[in-house]
Amino acid sequence: MAGAKGQGATPPPMHGGQLALLTAGVALATFMEVLDISIVNVSVRTIAGNLGVSSNEGTMAISAYSMASAVMQPLTGWVAKRFGEVRTFSVSVLLFVIFSAMCGLSQSMPMLIVFRLLQGAVSGPMVPLSQTLLLNNYPPARRPIALALWAMTVVVAPVFGPILGGWITDNYHWSWIFFINIPVGLFALIITITLLRGRESKVVKIPVDAVGLFLLAVGVGCLQFMLDNGNDDDWFSSNLITVLAIVALVCLTFLVAWELMHKNPVVELRLLGKRNFLVGVLCLSLGMFAFFGGTVVMPQWVQEVLGYNATWAGFVVAPIGLLAIFMSPLVGAFQSRFDLRVLNTVGFAIFAAASFWMSTLSTNAPYHELAEPRFMMGAGVALFFVPVNQIILSGIPDEQVASASGLSNFFRTLAGSIATAVSTTMYSHRTTFHHAVLTEHVVSGDRTTMEYLDRFQAGGIQGPVANAALNRIVDMQAATLAVNDVFWIFGLMFGLAMIAIWFAKPPFASGGTPAH
Repeated sequence: MAGAKGQGATPPPMHGGQLALLTAGVALATFMEVLDISIVNVSVRTIAGNLGVSSNEGTMAISAYSMASAVMQPLTGWVAKRFGEVRTFSVSVLLFVIFSAMCGLSQSMPMLIVFRLLQGAVSGPMVPLSQTLLLNNYPPARRPIALALWAMTVVVAPVFGPILGGWITDNYHWSWIFFINIPVGLFALIITITLLRGRESKVVKIPVDAVGLFLLAVGVGCLQFMLDNGNDDDWFSSNLITVLAIVALVCLTFLVAWELMHKNPVVELRLLGKRNFLVGVLCLSLGMFAFFGGTVVMPQWVQEVLGYNATWAGFVVAPIGLLAIFMSPLVGAFQSRFDLRVLNTVGFAIFAAASFWMSTLSTNAPYHELAEPRFMMGAGVALFFVPVNQIILSGIPDEQVASASGLSNFFRTLAGSIATAVSTTMYSHRTTFHHAVLTEHVVSGDRTTMEYLDRFQAGGIQGPVANAALNRIVDMQAATLAVNDVFWIFGLMFGLAMIAIWFAKPPFASGGTPAH
């Protein structure tokens, strides 16, 4: 290390109104950043049409953001040590506000993609550092509550993103999905600067690991772009996707080897050598994969099969936020009285039960049958996401919390990206498979087929129109069987996570406090 400078004695924890204001400011910044990952999804077609490009080109606005954010998240620890946690967070929020405004003002798709790329890059440190700043300024005994409030915003934001995005796009101009970040970001910035002045972390002048930085940017960038566009390009039948996969594999393999040998790595991969961190990140990734995959597939199915519009598709997944908002602070307050592995196991069991419940959906399912299992999953969110983050940070020294948070959030984000790619591909392929199986029975002379054709004929529908109507029924049944398969597999994954969490080792001291 070239040198270091301290920022004085560690300031005492905050209390009362100051702590409440800090929590509100940091939580809103976190909510804003995570919301922006999903809020654009439902508006892509509108944005693309308004800017005169195809929907496929419009998806680049999503890919650019997620790609840049994924690259920057594991860099959080290094950047925070180099410039200070408070300064890094404040600058990230300020730049996020500026680039959000520029996204809203964009007059062409290339302009929007550039500003989304920049917006994603500056957003990378925001979520990990929001967690770190809360832990650093909460009294040690109340750190589990800080983690609970932080976890609640991270999980609930992606659920409400599509609803808010759809409503804004339907009722206003799409640019307002970016402009709403301005007041929220400015509030978070003012709170952070006002309350955390004089509470800057120790700044360490670490040499730049240029090789590690290059391997990380290229490897993660290629991986994220491949995941975002693989399904649209039919995966490895596309030369571009194949090249991206090879480059990502080579770069990430060399990155692991390089970072483990480097004295001052840009990504602290040695944290994976800590048992609880490794087990916690594994369970976090498994849980987020299955949770996020279901959140992606469910709206797609209800729009294709049940005829829901984008806003109502959002209302199908939204009930998960109700119990999560209510229970997360309670779990944070009382989790110290329980073995965290037990709480996680119960959370995963709720997720598994809800997933198996959703694997029995039918083409005539009313809204309440769709909403009830999602509502139940809200309890699973609180019992999974809150304790697992404490397990991840247990035994991590204060100076490594930012690095640990950045790395764990990177794996969380990556799990969500992989889940999106895998779940949509699996849903598409299983739909094709079930369609092929069902059509084997749609033949002249088959009793069920003839019953349907007779029913159509009685209604004045016959010939090609009747055949098209019959094919539509087969399509709906095939898609329903496919979504059932997907949720059944996710239920098994939650069951696997129930077993994996027991490889963690107590005691689970509060994040930022070494375990004994």
